[in-house]
Amino acid sequence: MKTLYIIRHAKSSWSFDLRDFDRPLGERGRKDVKKVGKYLQENLDPPKLMIASPASRAFYTALFFADAWGYPEEKIVLDQAFYHGSPNGIINTLSGLGNISSVAIFGHNPGLTDLANSISDVNIDNIPTCGVVGIEYQMDSWKTLDKVRGQQFTLVTPKSLP
Repeated sequence: MKTLYIIRHAKSSWSFDLRDFDRPLGERGRKDVKKVGKYLQENLDPPKLMIASPASRAFYTALFFADAWGYPEEKIVLDQAFYHGSPNGIINTLSGLGNISSVAIFGHNPGLTDLANSISDVNIDNIPTCGVVGIEYQMDSWKTLDKVRGQQFTLVTPKSLP
């Protein structure tokens, strides 16, 4: 069995004159990652691997969640393919992971929502900022990800938590 956490970056700040790639987390985003991170720490097993878009808002979301899960920050893999990546590009990366039991990916919409809908029984219009979709797969290796439909076991959003 394999577990995939699809995580959209937390809310970014528009307070600075920066290019899209460099936008940091905003005040609401920083509050949301702490709230969702606490939930993850208490309720979901940490992944064996974390892969993030190198864009500031996605990378910092991954760092906050790594802290919550006790995952070493230096082991977060940054992958340019996750910066506004297409579902096919992300599937190609995941297909090369071999036998790792669980992975958390951090990126952007619309790619992540399209990915979740295409590789699982998920049917959502939009993964909101700082949203986490957990999907389980009955497979031995990630290389068969494009042939197996996963089953959603959780959907966590900042608004769904007290």
